[in-house]
Amino acid sequence: MAKDLSKHQAAALDAHWRAANYLAAGQIYLLDNPLLTEPLTPEHIKPRLLGHWGTSPGLNLVHTHLNRVIRERGIDALCVWGPGHGGPAVLANSWLEGTYSQTYPDVTRDAAGMGRLFKQFSFPGGVPSHVAPETPGSIHEGGELGYSLAHAYGAALDNPDLLVACVIGDGEAETGPLATSWHANKFLDPVHDGAVLPVLHLNGYKIANPTVLARIPDAELDELLRGYGHEPLYVTGDQPLRVHRELARTMDQALDRIAHIRREARAGNTKDRPRWPMIVLRTPKGWTGPGTVDDEPVEGTWRSHQVPLANVRENPDHLRQLETWLRSYRPEELFDAEGRPTEQVLSYVPEGTRRLGATPHANGGLLTRKLPIAPLERFAVPVDKPGTALHEPTRVLGDLLAQVMRDTADRRDFRIVGPDETASNRLEAVYDTTGKAWQAGTLATDEHLAHDGRVMEVLSEHLCQGWLEGYNLTGRHGLFSCYEAFVHIVDSMVNQHIKWLKTSRELSWRAPLPSLNYLLTSHVWRQDHNGFSHQDPGFVDHVLNKSPDVVRVYLPPDTNTLLSVAEHVLHSRDYVNVVVAGKQPCFDWLSLDAARAHCARGAGVWEWAGTEDGSREPDVVLACAGDVPTQEVLAAASLLRTHLPELAVRVVNVVDMTRLLPKGEHPHGMPDFEYDALFTADKPVIFAYHGYPWLIHRLAYRRTGHAHLHVRGYKESGTTTTPFDMVVRNDLDRYRLVMDVIDRVPGLAVRATAVRQTMADARTRHHAWIREHGTDLPEVANWSWTG
Repeated sequence: MAKDLSKHQAAALDAHWRAANYLAAGQIYLLDNPLLTEPLTPEHIKPRLLGHWGTSPGLNLVHTHLNRVIRERGIDALCVWGPGHGGPAVLANSWLEGTYSQTYPDVTRDAAGMGRLFKQFSFPGGVPSHVAPETPGSIHEGGELGYSLAHAYGAALDNPDLLVACVIGDGEAETGPLATSWHANKFLDPVHDGAVLPVLHLNGYKIANPTVLARIPDAELDELLRGYGHEPLYVTGDQPLRVHRELARTMDQALDRIAHIRREARAGNTKDRPRWPMIVLRTPKGWTGPGTVDDEPVEGTWRSHQVPLANVRENPDHLRQLETWLRSYRPEELFDAEGRPTEQVLSYVPEGTRRLGATPHANGGLLTRKLPIAPLERFAVPVDKPGTALHEPTRVLGDLLAQVMRDTADRRDFRIVGPDETASNRLEAVYDTTGKAWQAGTLATDEHLAHDGRVMEVLSEHLCQGWLEGYNLTGRHGLFSCYEAFVHIVDSMVNQHIKWLKTSRELSWRAPLPSLNYLLTSHVWRQDHNGFSHQDPGFVDHVLNKSPDVVRVYLPPDTNTLLSVAEHVLHSRDYVNVVVAGKQPCFDWLSLDAARAHCARGAGVWEWAGTEDGSREPDVVLACAGDVPTQEVLAAASLLRTHLPELAVRVVNVVDMTRLLPKGEHPHGMPDFEYDALFTADKPVIFAYHGYPWLIHRLAYRRTGHAHLHVRGYKESGTTTTPFDMVVRNDLDRYRLVMDVIDRVPGLAVRATAVRQTMADARTRHHAWIREHGTDLPEVANWSWTG
């Protein structure tokens, strides 16, 4: 129950807050003399002053008060620090509570360790200025704003005993992803999920401008937050002891409300969606820092955002002002003679894994359990002969995912997220096991909505991404299903997650995490009905620009290869896996055993599809990656069998795109001898690729046979048309591929002129046919493999 702090309690909280503020400022400025045991000199100051002071006092305040409620109430908590550029604050608190020294034993909790803490901050060979993987207790990279609240909700899902506090900066609150994230409370189940306590910190300014939410009238802000479904509680002030008392009372009030919501819901007494509390904390930017510098106001203004006092080494006045500022915290009261925090400072610091820096939820790999995946034989489609039967690959995958949902029903550590497209992407079998998470109103016409559902659908790719990242980072498994063209919306977010994983892999204390898995479907070649706006296969290019240790890209050509790839990526750790697969009927090429072997290779010859007999090298290699390019290559191979039977054709299919890279550039890359054996060193290679053609050239540019590589793919020519016309428009069709073979195999251009003309005539017939009938040529629509 909320109660007023005693004088002793308020003093203890203030001591901790002052200690954290001192440590935060010290990290930005001090190279030596950490306890100010002698007057400051220029030599004690870092040569380059980097960091963000403005938000740090507010973060320190929240951390201090979270410590109290965690300790007094015995709760498990995690905090997501939205203004993650305030790294000095989170590092300071981790050091104060002892977690930092346990994680990094050389940074001891004494004067020597304080000196190391100060020096390493934003220093060569040290730690970043932002909250980062190196920061104990963190799951949120501070280098980019907008995703904190989505991460917090993702962490709370299926964590029924966890409190996830989330500090939201008022600059961050202006971003689109954060604005959407306020709606995540409509998806939080108080029975099976944890609680999220947003703390909106209004300090008034961004880097150089005022913030919107800090400047609108109080009544308008209250209406906005209540309209989002929250119960806002307010703390405002610039007098420390008064603010401590108000914040403690308010935090108790919020946690009492959360406990009541949980109690009623878990007793079955809740009918309506709960109105969760949140805190609006309004304190000055750069609070307790320099009030003015060079006759300009600093505290409470945008000037305190980064380094309030610049050129301290060169400017004696600034040096004196810095010393006055640091001594205003009275460090001699906060640290003993050896530099250890005093008993008063540590009064409310929790113990063990209840410390915010030590919670295992921020090192989710420690909590991860292996995902149960049923034997693929239960779901695989029979393939008696390649290219005769058809299935919708993602629909079959949906059966597998539904079983995963069943097998995790009790442990609740698997979720599917997507922007309103689960059924559209043919994964609706999962609804036989679980519904779509939903806490808002329902109508009789609604389908598959459920308070405890584990499919998350909202028409915001940002929110889907943030949910799944938070879920993965706290140790659970998931899949993000999205239309291929619109996954670009999260380009920037996946950048940050890949950087996080890359750095985490270099930290021995961070346990491997479940991979972030994308299923991209409704892809470019079957968006003929939606048209040009829905046609963009470039996410693969974006991801393959990133750290090779972390990224994987798979283009399974049929149903059984999709099942094999899905099994692999769902079991994997510490990767971002991108799987591109169609949802439309697709030919079955490989049996399950053959699919497994092919996926394990990543790229291989389909001997049954070519015409080489082993007595000589092939005349040409037809390569493919992706389901529609594979069909067109096999149709082209069939045409070559008919029209040029003497030609030795090799067909190569690529599932794992990173196999095309050299071995030294990616763990999955092929050595040159293996690549040359597969694609030859000097024969023409006609490569039909799912995406933009230049990606294949970029991956293979150093190979011996690159001069003989000709790639066909999507070249930004699209519209609303027939499926086959999409490939014709982009010169990826079977007839164009045969023409490419004739143009590039030495001697064929003259010898096969008639065949080439036949292919060109077929393309002409195609254009006329679709404009008259609105469907593809019968010879295309009814084609199957007869090799």
